[in-house]
Amino acid sequence: MKVHIVEHVPFEGPGLILKWAEDRKAAIGFTRLYNDEAFPAVGSFDLLVLMGGPMSVNDEEKYLWLAKEKSFIQNAITGNRKVIGICLGAQLIAAALGKGVFRNKEREIGWFPVTFTPEIRNTYLFDHFPDSAVVFHWHGETFDLPDGAIPLGSSEACLHQGFLYGSNVVALQFHLEETGDSLQIITKELLSELIPGKWVQSPEEIEKGIAHIPFAKEMLFHLLDKLMH
Repeated sequence: MKVHIVEHVPFEGPGLILKWAEDRKAAIGFTRLYNDEAFPAVGSFDLLVLMGGPMSVNDEEKYLWLAKEKSFIQNAITGNRKVIGICLGAQLIAAALGKGVFRNKEREIGWFPVTFTPEIRNTYLFDHFPDSAVVFHWHGETFDLPDGAIPLGSSEACLHQGFLYGSNVVALQFHLEETGDSLQIITKELLSELIPGKWVQSPEEIEKGIAHIPFAKEMLFHLLDKLMH
């Protein structure tokens, strides 16, 4: 199995996704866009992992690689690669499938519950997901659902928390991959974004949320195993 991971900033790495890939003896490649690295050939990997980042998918003038990345994602999807996008990665998948990405009515940062749809829980990939789960969020934007996609679920702050497109493309607005260490790193790097709000937690509240990591890991590993089955 060959896994390729696209990183947009150095402080939003693959976390538990890397642990999953290493445990399964996968060959792992990276494109680190903050180092201006090139995308691989679409046929060179089995699973494409698109990580998060604080930029918007609409910031093409500031981040010149964004337009290239959307085209790369389109080619991966049409090439029937397995694709999973996290946060910004999920928004990039939506954009690559022709849908708008825009400011959400609320900023959602911290540990909050997502209620999963019956439609998604009736699929093979997500039938192990519970009715709802507390997961980690860090986003201010959202997206329209691609045509034909199965909606993943919603939270009080955000209507669209992800989707399944076909049987091989997964978009997660939230983060199941965080570890205790990665939470500390992202909180330190983006501390200025923790402006008090209804759906914005303090660094202390975020740190307490590490108790949710074991269940998030279980959900994530089962999802990835099924995706690559």
